Amino acid sequence: MSTRVFLDNAATTPMAPEIIDMMSEMMKTHFANPSSVHSYGRESKIVVENARKKIASLLNTSPGSIFFTSGGTEADNMAIKCGIHDHKITHAITSKISHHAVLYPLEDLEKEGIIKLSYVNIDENGVVDLNHLEELLQNNARTFVSIMHANNEIGTIQDIKAIGDVCKEYKAIFHSDTVQTMAHFPFNMQELQVDFMAASAHKFHGPKGVGFVYISDDIQIKPLLRGGGQERNMRAGTENIYGIGALSMAMEMAYKNLEEETNYIKGLKKYMIEKLKSEIKDVQFYGKCTDLENSLYTVLSCHFPETDIGEMLLFNLDILGIACSGGSACSSGSSRGSHVLTEISPNSKRPGIRFSFSKYNTKKEIDYTIEKLKDLFS
Repeated sequence: MSTRVFLDNAATTPMAPEIIDMMSEMMKTHFANPSSVHSYGRESKIVVENARKKIASLLNTSPGSIFFTSGGTEADNMAIKCGIHDHKITHAITSKISHHAVLYPLEDLEKEGIIKLSYVNIDENGVVDLNHLEELLQNNARTFVSIMHANNEIGTIQDIKAIGDVCKEYKAIFHSDTVQTMAHFPFNMQELQVDFMAASAHKFHGPKGVGFVYISDDIQIKPLLRGGGQERNMRAGTENIYGIGALSMAMEMAYKNLEEETNYIKGLKKYMIEKLKSEIKDVQFYGKCTDLENSLYTVLSCHFPETDIGEMLLFNLDILGIACSGGSACSSGSSRGSHVLTEISPNSKRPGIRFSFSKYNTKKEIDYTIEKLKDLFS
């Protein structure tokens, strides 16, 4: 059997076997609509509410702050569109390296003439300039600020505590896309001035199609989706109870083993950095991703010397059984250039690859990947 290596965990993660087993069993026993008032429905409702309580306890917040969604994209859109519309916001700030789930709805609102959109300056590593952020907040009306906690392409982490403190000073609404960091980093919502956060279960070994939006008790919005009044009238649609139960379990598993798994994945990342540096001539790295303590430990974004096979590098690795991405995870295989890498290195013609890791990867897989890269660049 040919070797296959999955190093695209920032795009999605394999589901944990325990999660698959739990979902399979729940599908047999909890098939009722949670909105039904009979005993079957009440049993399904208990699954949803217990999951909400568990997630809230892991984030040190109230269950009333957690609203289940179809994933991170819906959570981002809900926060942005409802936060701006319901609070009559006329100015928004983001960064040019934000995920498209943030950029596109903001750009749409700008085109519709609802907001003026400003882009905060970032340095060569993608780190937000807090002084420029404060300047933008000072010189505009009440503002909606959306800054990703960690960039999915280059692994740069933002100081959302400092950003939140600045936003609070100017009464701005602060939304952070935490899809890449939820269940990978600890969160204590009592210490953060964040109004909205987004999460998606498939980024931490849960199923696709389920996530949540955190909404601070200090902020009130109307629903993005109208209908049956589920999620306490905040998100219409019959609840995905199997997904919600799995999301809760995956998150609990992640935080229970957070230190051990973080150290293991950091070890894999460190090992791959060392092997790339020693085996591939002139390999370079984007952002701060070689700084194990100050970058997304699951992501290693690098670029290689210009070569005739540059545009075919991802394809060649795929043929060899190695799954990774060039630029943004969600558009892996797309011929479009990465807006993040274009912003960070606008004139670079060097082929870029993002390797991203999970607890299921091994050093043997790293060795295989390095061996094949050496062959391609020899």
